[in-house]
Amino acid sequence: MRKRLIRTTAAIGIVGLAALSGGCAANPAGEVTTLDFFQFKGEALGDFNDIIADFEAENPDIKVVQNQVADSETLIRTLLVKNSTPDVITLNGNGSFGRLAEAGVFYDFSDEPVLETINPGVQEILAQLGNAPGEVNSLGYVNNANGIIYNRQIFAEQDLDVPETWDELIALCDTLVERGITPFATSLAENWTAMPSWNGIGAYYSQDDFFDAMRAEGENVGPDSAVSFEKDFPDAMAQQAQLFEYSQDGYRGASYDDSTSLFAQGGAAMMLQGIWALSPVKAANPDIDAAIFPYPVPADPDDRMLVSGVDVTVTMARDTPHREEALRFIEYLFQPDVIESFAASQTMVPSVIGASLSDDPALQSIAPYFDAGRITGFIDHQVPPAIPLTGIVQQFLYDGDATGALRTLDNEWRKVAARTITPTED
Repeated sequence: MRKRLIRTTAAIGIVGLAALSGGCAANPAGEVTTLDFFQFKGEALGDFNDIIADFEAENPDIKVVQNQVADSETLIRTLLVKNSTPDVITLNGNGSFGRLAEAGVFYDFSDEPVLETINPGVQEILAQLGNAPGEVNSLGYVNNANGIIYNRQIFAEQDLDVPETWDELIALCDTLVERGITPFATSLAENWTAMPSWNGIGAYYSQDDFFDAMRAEGENVGPDSAVSFEKDFPDAMAQQAQLFEYSQDGYRGASYDDSTSLFAQGGAAMMLQGIWALSPVKAANPDIDAAIFPYPVPADPDDRMLVSGVDVTVTMARDTPHREEALRFIEYLFQPDVIESFAASQTMVPSVIGASLSDDPALQSIAPYFDAGRITGFIDHQVPPAIPLTGIVQQFLYDGDATGALRTLDNEWRKVAARTITPTED
């Protein structure tokens, strides 16, 4: 998924780093406990400032210092090495986070009541990324959604229905072409833009513990192994390539900004992107009426799933000296009114069971999948970062060589496995 561009001022960065290096401390009188709140999301700085102000008003014995810095993944590793883990931490729920959780550096929330308030499907996504054995090392806060964004006005004007099967999706694209409407606004100038559709389609081909089986195969992954990209993903690649054929002219050289602008201005009926794309789309056209549907890959519409990532996950230092205060702040973050306000501001889905979504049509369109637990994680989070996945998928969409792309993925997996993955034993 596309990395968000984090903009911070020099002053914020300097203050944040200074506070991080100073650690956590109560005031000399011992009356107020100061919590170090490590926060990775630049666009959420103001929202968390508001939350902190309200929390401190209700909890005068606690002061929360928000430290929002760029390159959070590198910095959190540095702090862990220095044994200076912040009290409360937010990070993106990705593969890097999962590897940190597996290392046992974060608190175990297994017995905390707040865990029972969170959508189990959200926690399952985090569990697939990694936890220390037998533990629950983070709490999903808000989720994004990766699917097909569509212009509801165009669909209504053309009397089109949201497709529920793959054949219906292709028939829809053909109808749009016949009527002189470009089905998809896409782009390939940046390689990451190939990944939302790869994740959305490939999720169906990686169920039933596909990646666990890949890790078990290790250096033996290939066309003759029990599972492999060559063996299990040809149909996924073919379907992804089929959708890109319905793109606007010149999409291979188009940028992400080009595609969002085209969609915003009504130049295409759909986008192969996630909910994060609605921010630039609405910046270009605040009045657009857009919603999202999942990739309709299964033959049975009831088997459709929404690919979703934990955009923000909350955790805390395993050995913080301020455990009670940190938990009090975390419990406040998960109060329904608090998380609802944050999620609405960030155009995300709150993780708390029963929490209300904003009336944004895009969020309302995906709510049933969260309510029913029909969500699954981003599969690229399961691929070791040493494998140049995005470049391989981008190249495939340029040249159409699915066999070569899948063979390359298996070969790269074997090389990484030889260095890092220990095959599991039955």
